[in-house]
Amino acid sequence: MRFTYLIYLLYILLLFNCKQPKAYLSKIEGKQIQVIDSIAIDSEIEAFIKPYRTHIKKDLDSVLAYAPNTYSKTDGNFNTAIGNFMADAVFDEANPIFKQRTGKNIDMVLLNHGGIRSIISKGNITTRTAFELMPFENSLIVVALKGSQIDSLTTYLSKAHKAHPISKLKLAIDKNFNVVEATINGKKIDKNQTYYVATNDYLFNGGDDMTFFKTNEGFTVLDYKIRNALIDNFKKVDTINPVRDDRFIQIK
Repeated sequence: MRFTYLIYLLYILLLFNCKQPKAYLSKIEGKQIQVIDSIAIDSEIEAFIKPYRTHIKKDLDSVLAYAPNTYSKTDGNFNTAIGNFMADAVFDEANPIFKQRTGKNIDMVLLNHGGIRSIISKGNITTRTAFELMPFENSLIVVALKGSQIDSLTTYLSKAHKAHPISKLKLAIDKNFNVVEATINGKKIDKNQTYYVATNDYLFNGGDDMTFFKTNEGFTVLDYKIRNALIDNFKKVDTINPVRDDRFIQIK
């Protein structure tokens, strides 16, 4: 029995010692493959892609409107022609959708300065222009805010030192960047009133530190991309006319 026990013990030890050791990743290597003109084009793939490429180019280069000047987001400290145009276009295109769904009107629009990703160049405006202006897939959301949250919104704008695009909101700040006047549609902001603010999903979720959207009275997702709102707006006019105005000014 003792001999048999020793045989079993030796067998078990051999069984454990014969197990394969665990493999661990010790090194990763890679190399850069440059995409250059000398790489041969696969004729079959090119033939397959060509009709799609032609269709996309035709769509992107279709003329929608005309710009009499070049417009940039750096053309103003507190409001810019291009930012005003984009915010107003969002209001014009989104308000009928919101009203149809809810029976209410959008009171104001707030977008973000950083969301303007290109200029509008003088000349023909195409679908490509809209994609260059807004390459992201940001969609519009209408957020219900009490007047107290609107106060937080205007305070944010006064301290941001950026020309965040706004529409239907009028704001004046002093030399110390304190709000001295704030109206929506020409009326003073009522802390007890609910206002419907159109913005994008990025800002609604706290982007650019716009945390005032977190406390809200509800929201409506429009399933409508800002880019599409711009395209729809371009199609309605022969010539755009963006201007700087007094919607956001500093009194010195």
